[in-house]
Amino acid sequence: MLLFSKHKVTFVFRKSCTRTDLMEGPVKMHKLLPRLVLLLGGFALMDTTQNVYSAIQRPDYDDTPNPEFLNPSWMSSIPDEQLLSEVSMPGTHNAMAVYGGVYAECQTWSLASQLRAGVRFLDIRVRHINGNLTIHHGVSYQRAHFGQVLEGVVDFLHSYPSETVLMRLREELSTTNNIYGTVVEFIHRYARWDLLWHSRLVPTMGQARGKLIILQEFTGPDLGMRYTSLDIADDWRVPTLLHLEQKWQSVYEHLEAAPTGNMEQIFLTFSSGTGVFAHPRAVAQRINAQLYDYLQAKTVLNQRLGIICMDFPAAPIIQMIIDFQLKEVTKRHFPNNFQKG
Repeated sequence: MLLFSKHKVTFVFRKSCTRTDLMEGPVKMHKLLPRLVLLLGGFALMDTTQNVYSAIQRPDYDDTPNPEFLNPSWMSSIPDEQLLSEVSMPGTHNAMAVYGGVYAECQTWSLASQLRAGVRFLDIRVRHINGNLTIHHGVSYQRAHFGQVLEGVVDFLHSYPSETVLMRLREELSTTNNIYGTVVEFIHRYARWDLLWHSRLVPTMGQARGKLIILQEFTGPDLGMRYTSLDIADDWRVPTLLHLEQKWQSVYEHLEAAPTGNMEQIFLTFSSGTGVFAHPRAVAQRINAQLYDYLQAKTVLNQRLGIICMDFPAAPIIQMIIDFQLKEVTKRHFPNNFQKG
């Protein structure tokens, strides 16, 4: 039996071990060790109060402070008539989660750096308390509030009006189920009402330029699109590193379905995951590498992959996702009363 504590793993042998058990012990331990080593990989950064790791910058994974290179205006080459659901784009899971230790941190780049590197989907979690919307990942406060997120998006879209930003917004930690009014107040205070895309319908690229598209995961009147209207694969539970195969299978199957799926529906695939024995860094270091190899092996870039939402993405893998774009776009005719941005 294994007993886990914060700093060590203890082997405890049952008093009732038989002679056969003892004879087979070394063989069983020999078989166990490879799996045990993989399992304990999730404990490599077990101390959640100190960052004792060395930063890594690979083509697929980057937990250094800054991206290797930037691509802030890549959407300028997307045709105006193309539906946003047909665009492949990179995203960040828990985009503001840069504090709290290895079980809370999902990114190391600032919001501005993520957007300038090419990220166009942000996963934002807010705690509703005393009329404020603070940014959280679980219990970990991220030293920011929703107004600062809005200001960052406003600044980016002002500098790069050819772009759009999609933002999943949900309540985290608190359970008021009543954040709509405060969200509206923050939009008026820190952004502009006309900055938002005010429709449940998927816009074209031309209609979305310069807009923030809130993917609303809370009750209340429409602020934008409903998050649940997307086709989503978010199998985030990865109990141990031994479960990485199941996690990758979920990512792989959804990405394989995206090119032939409903082109009027946004596809969203989360490559991120975590668990008691598999913190976000440990998962991302492995899944991002598989994702990079998967994308690199594809010979046809003329296809829709949708949004791929990652922990600790690197600039090269962000660029690889951006490179997957449809070359032929069907021109669409909308009714006269359809919002054109």
